[in-house]
Amino acid sequence: MRQTTKNRVIRSTIIRVAIAAGLLSPLHSIKSAHAATGAYCQFAPEEVAAKEQLLASALENNTQAAAEYQAIVRKHSLMLQQCRSQSWPEEQAVWLRLYPCDVSPGSLDYVLDRIVNLGYNKIHLEVFYDGQVLLPPADNPTPWIPVVRSPGAENLDLLQQTIAKGHQRGLKVYAWLFTMNFGYTYAQDPQRQDALARNATGDNSLTFVQDRSQAFIDPYSPQAKADYRNLVEAVLKRNPDGILFDYIRYPRGMDGYSAVSSVRDLWIYGKSSLQTMLGRAKNNKGRAAIAKYIEHGTITANDIAEIDRQYPDENADWQGRKIIAESELSLGERQRIFQSDLWLFSVAHAAQGILDFLSFAAAPAINRSLPAGAVFFPDANQIVGKAGFDSRLQAWDKFPAALEWHPMAYAVCEGTDCIAQQVKTVLQKAAPETKVTPALAGTWGQPYRDHPPLEAQMEALRKATPEINSVSHFAYSWQEPDIDRQRKFCDLQ
Repeated sequence: MRQTTKNRVIRSTIIRVAIAAGLLSPLHSIKSAHAATGAYCQFAPEEVAAKEQLLASALENNTQAAAEYQAIVRKHSLMLQQCRSQSWPEEQAVWLRLYPCDVSPGSLDYVLDRIVNLGYNKIHLEVFYDGQVLLPPADNPTPWIPVVRSPGAENLDLLQQTIAKGHQRGLKVYAWLFTMNFGYTYAQDPQRQDALARNATGDNSLTFVQDRSQAFIDPYSPQAKADYRNLVEAVLKRNPDGILFDYIRYPRGMDGYSAVSSVRDLWIYGKSSLQTMLGRAKNNKGRAAIAKYIEHGTITANDIAEIDRQYPDENADWQGRKIIAESELSLGERQRIFQSDLWLFSVAHAAQGILDFLSFAAAPAINRSLPAGAVFFPDANQIVGKAGFDSRLQAWDKFPAALEWHPMAYAVCEGTDCIAQQVKTVLQKAAPETKVTPALAGTWGQPYRDHPPLEAQMEALRKATPEINSVSHFAYSWQEPDIDRQRKFCDLQ
């Protein structure tokens, strides 16, 4: 495709969208505007229109317009910086996904300009999701396919470009990565079957979730760790301002599978997870008890009697277990204690895998003194019933205090009280040194998918948790769905 054609397409798109939004006159000239930013540091329509007109003209090789466009980009960067320094919150981020269409000249500039116009000074850029990576095909050391795969784009690096263009506009750019969810295509690789999380029947997570992009890995798998380390290193090579880890959990199954109350439902039956779990035994009797329990999903009085005969001189012991005087108890009493202890041990082992994988994933960033954060659901670590747990086992309250915490406060209720309460709960668990950046779901000016307008959520958060000074919004695609749709479905041929 010829460059002039691509320029004409993107220029047409910019002008058409701007006119439809009432931000730009159909005429191709507009006088310079001097309006300031308004509430939440959002730019006045006149400022927006002036910048978009200059970008459109610059794409037609108008050198004067190109110079003026760069000047207004710098001007708006300073305006944004000044406004955010004087407003709450000081840091306001938006979650952003890019598409192959964003390789078109001007598309990335247009999107980043729109983000600035909305008052954001930080981007959480989706870099790894649904089995795809935002890396150039010619420099992709991972098993995942690149987002951009069009001919001639082998060296096109949208991640690097976004960081550079974001900085020109005063935007911090964090790389946002799925973590334990490696995607459907990864789960189809014959050489990586041992890296997948599995339950007692040998099923992987694709059987239990409606979204087939959610293929979760065994966090104890050396193969999964090696693949993820290569991804993180490749991303950090582009020097983002920080890195965020999402899907730090097991899947949440549908209906009855949303909670677990049996060891056979836990995602601990992958080869590496089983080996690690058995290795947590402190003696032969403890190892035998764990093996019986894992195999059958329970441990009976007969199982305990058999283990007693094999190891008469030992008390069953494994990590975290409180040793009891077994000789003083009946076989039935011991069976009940074993059953409870082994269940809690199994849950702890599953949850520890998540915590260890997060620490492993974040280590390269921490070693570079680069901000790293964990994204989580505040309600994903609940006890269910008498002895069950939320199947996600997302023990976020045990996440490292040195990481940023990004709770997704997406609760839906009548009003905003439940949203503020979720953030309060996280703050109560967070260490004083932990930076907490709540993520809110919604759009400006109107309810969206049962979520209140962002203005209402922001005001509720400011009143309830004034100590919070960093907030993010999911997602840019919700803020401007028409623009997002055009970028998602453009024709690059």
